Amino acid sequence: MKAEKLETTGKQIRSVTYAGMLVNFALSAIKIAVGYPAGSLALVADGIHSFSDLATDSVVLLGEKLGSKKPDRSHPYGHGRAETFAGIIISLILIVVGGTMIYHATVAIANDKVTTPHIAVLVVGIISIVSKDWLYRVTQKIAIKSHSPSLYANAWHHRSDALSSVAVIIGLIALEFGFGHGDQVAAITIGLLIIWIGVKVIGDALQELTEGATDTETIKDIERIINADSDIRHWHKLRTRTVGREVFLDLHILVDPDLNVAAAHGISENLEKNLEQKISRPINITIHIEPDIPALRK
Repeated sequence: MKAEKLETTGKQIRSVTYAGMLVNFALSAIKIAVGYPAGSLALVADGIHSFSDLATDSVVLLGEKLGSKKPDRSHPYGHGRAETFAGIIISLILIVVGGTMIYHATVAIANDKVTTPHIAVLVVGIISIVSKDWLYRVTQKIAIKSHSPSLYANAWHHRSDALSSVAVIIGLIALEFGFGHGDQVAAITIGLLIIWIGVKVIGDALQELTEGATDTETIKDIERIINADSDIRHWHKLRTRTVGREVFLDLHILVDPDLNVAAAHGISENLEKNLEQKISRPINITIHIEPDIPALRK
């Protein structure tokens, strides 16, 4: 069942990432095709930037492929951390993108440079906002469902592109009201937001890499399933951690001390089956069986 869950979420990650690559390729072609005859170097540069977004899509695909490899002798807990590192790489790219936006906007303000967007730039900008925001929403939905750190980071990379186009439109509106630096101020604000998202995703990745517990909601679901099993008298020492999209847990359960080994093992197997069926994420379970005696109730 764990393998099936990994394969299902893996297909979803690949599908939405391939869709993102098609959108990025189309946007790149449109921006370059419109920007060159319109004489807009900014739009041509943005088209090249959209083409470079294919690199982060490739990082997601590579992370998913490596992370889905089966455990082996050198990696007995699997290769899920490959997706976590992919998420860190994309987050670092987000931070660079945000910092670049802030830098160029600050230089423009310092030089009192007023940007007047060409109508072609605005039209393509609106197309970019609509397509990239749709891509962000679809990608984020699958990222949350699959608990993929790399896909979540890439979703925000899509949104960063949409927000950069929003800054251009804000600049045009600000010009109508006599403020020539509206796009730069908007770019600085959006740049700070993008950097914050990048730092947050890296923080979540570090939580995993330092063996932090899985999310609170999943832990509550695990505890509810354990408590619903009437054959388990008590339990303790529940520990969880995350490896990519997978959850690893171990716990001690206390059962009737008069049970034979086979019966006690049956309770353990039943609990494992319930956890695998009712927890949406791929889960790896280690259960230690103990007799329910006062000395072991901790």
